[in-house]
Amino acid sequence: MTTSSEPTPRRVAFIGLGVMGGPMAGHLAAAGHDVTVYNRTRATAQAWCDTHGGRLADTPAEAARDAELVFACVGRDEDLRAVTLEADGAFETLGSGAVFVDHTTVSAEIARELADAARSRGAGFVDAPVSGGQAGAENGRLAVMAGGSEADFAAAEPVIQVYSARVVHIGEAGAGQLTKMVNQICIAGLVQALSEGVDFAGRAGLDIERVLEAIGGGAAQSWQMDNRARTMAEGEFDFGFAVDWMRKDLEICMAEARRNGATLPVTALVDQFYGQVQARGGGRNDTSSLIRLLSQP
Repeated sequence: MTTSSEPTPRRVAFIGLGVMGGPMAGHLAAAGHDVTVYNRTRATAQAWCDTHGGRLADTPAEAARDAELVFACVGRDEDLRAVTLEADGAFETLGSGAVFVDHTTVSAEIARELADAARSRGAGFVDAPVSGGQAGAENGRLAVMAGGSEADFAAAEPVIQVYSARVVHIGEAGAGQLTKMVNQICIAGLVQALSEGVDFAGRAGLDIERVLEAIGGGAAQSWQMDNRARTMAEGEFDFGFAVDWMRKDLEICMAEARRNGATLPVTALVDQFYGQVQARGGGRNDTSSLIRLLSQP
């Protein structure tokens, strides 16, 4: 029986079942929601259904039909446009009163475009990019930054909470994506600084565990230090948020900066470093692999 602390079961669709979307949709199913899924690679969607139940749709339009909430977590602007506005896209069947929630990290422009398109159908839209990586998705501990109207956010938030540790409404459509850009700008500089610090400690002959114990409770502490410093020192990078995706995100950040006049010198430099990691074949490694440019110049 549903208690006051549990969201009422809803008819939901989830489009995109990658390393983020798959676990997020799994949390929705585990919470008792009626989930229909679509994934470009059908075998992935079938495997998800075999594990979690739910229904498999052949198109985004089929997935969205009769859904109260439609979630998406795909790749880039063009991928999101394909599953929403193009033939057999979710907006073909998005019902009046439904809310489309996009968890993809994309441009603020497409967020506003989709908000307008949803509104023309009598539906709602929330741009809700996430932070926390694959582990955050699997553990239901994501940080979600949301843009959209108060009403649309209120309709979506109780369901988003199922896989989130924090959900914050920032402002109107596009504000969630702009906040995600701030997040990625901050992370880029942190990872580079942490790479330099860990490499310096190693070259100085220090015990990295004792170094982290000493500085981890002070002003240098960060999520990146807590979760990546040790694996950096050990040369482990086959996990986490891929360099390829970080470069995609930083491209979005710098394009927006050109529009709003912001100056991002550190972000631009770190983006170049990530380009070097890609050129060495490390595009699928975790973003903490930046340290390789220092340890293996």
